[in-house]
Amino acid sequence: MKGMLYRGFIQGAKTTYSLGKVIFPITLIITILQFTPVFPWFMNIISPLMGLFGLSGEAAVPLVLGNGLNLYAGIAAIISFDFTVKEVFIMAVMLSFSHNLFIESAVATRVGVKWWVIVGIRVGLAVLSGLLINLLWNGGTELAQYGFISNEEVVLNNWWEIALHGAQAAVIAIVQLACIVIPLMIIMQIMRELGWMTAMSEKLAPFMKILGMDKRASMTMVAGLTIGLAYGAGLMMQAVKEDNVPKKDMYLALIFLVSCHAVVEDTLVFIPLGIPVWPLLIIRLSVAIILTMTIAYFWKKEERKMQHEHSYHSV
Repeated sequence: MKGMLYRGFIQGAKTTYSLGKVIFPITLIITILQFTPVFPWFMNIISPLMGLFGLSGEAAVPLVLGNGLNLYAGIAAIISFDFTVKEVFIMAVMLSFSHNLFIESAVATRVGVKWWVIVGIRVGLAVLSGLLINLLWNGGTELAQYGFISNEEVVLNNWWEIALHGAQAAVIAIVQLACIVIPLMIIMQIMRELGWMTAMSEKLAPFMKILGMDKRASMTMVAGLTIGLAYGAGLMMQAVKEDNVPKKDMYLALIFLVSCHAVVEDTLVFIPLGIPVWPLLIIRLSVAIILTMTIAYFWKKEERKMQHEHSYHSV
């Protein structure tokens, strides 16, 4: 048992270090940019585009913060303004597809998936969902009633305080990562060596087959669905290395997860905003399943075509 604990801890520490090298600089830069002229300049550029989604210009603030940092930053910005229920729901759906964009896309590349695939799918789904909801839903015109959440504005007086605040936010992000990843890697090591991971993969095999994936990608799916892309990247990296997950299945798993990851947490955090969360959950799951199955179908079709051409030329 001590051997399993030690091996799990070492693997967790290595993973934390690997991901920390990505998370620290991105968190530092994005946090500092909030207090520079770059932020309001960017707001002024994209504010006119908000009308395409049925949103007021102020909606640019939570959308940029949510995509640049995380959902909590976006939610804190939402409650700073008076939005209608429809506006809040549109922003919630868009942010559920596309949030923490820089960090989650960067760590996803450590798993072996191109960053532009992740960014393209997430931003594309966010834009498409915002446009469709605005077009199809005529209700929700009443003002949203926010629950018992508060938004504490940070007041910083000089560049030294801004830099210190950014570094503090980055360090906290790394500590949070370590507190989650290391215990999970220990648990995963124990489960793997006791054979529980194999049993779990067998149970998930039918669902993985429906999505067009091999059962070896099941642990990647479990990690992403439960704890998200950023924190789940460590487990994904371990699963890819030890389970020999094929490239196609890795891509399909990540495509599913960029549409629907941390499915419980990322849904529940919107409850205090006074919007219906069940439609939000259904939208995310439905889009993830349909998108993954569609891509898997065409990918498999292309593979068969290439195999047929190869056989023909060989003959």
